Amino acid sequence: MFLTNNNKDLAVLESKFQIYEELSKEMLDKLERAVATISENSNRICLILERHQMKLDEYGKTDEAILKLMEKAEDRIDEVEKKVASISRFRWITVGIAIAAMSIIQSSDFFGKVLTLQVDNATVEVQE
Repeated sequence: MFLTNNNKDLAVLESKFQIYEELSKEMLDKLERAVATISENSNRICLILERHQMKLDEYGKTDEAILKLMEKAEDRIDEVEKKVASISRFRWITVGIAIAAMSIIQSSDFFGKVLTLQVDNATVEVQE
């Protein structure tokens, strides 16, 4: 009887061992599929990050180009402002010279009369 019990116990243990072995195989299979899925997702994320980085690099280059264009535009604006200031200065100098010339021309009549000796026509009367 002892042997039969041992055989029954052994059969039960083998059955349970087989069930645990099948469960562990299933769990291992699920684990491998999960790792494969995680690996695929990781690769996809890497591609997305790489594309994103490339776009950021392109945006950086675009920003640099825009800044250079803005600097050139600023330099041109400075040049135009200098030219406008020069033209304005020339205009005011010209207006000043014109006013001075007109003042001199108008005052020449006044100073001409003052500085010119007036000679009265003297008439000599002869007495007879």
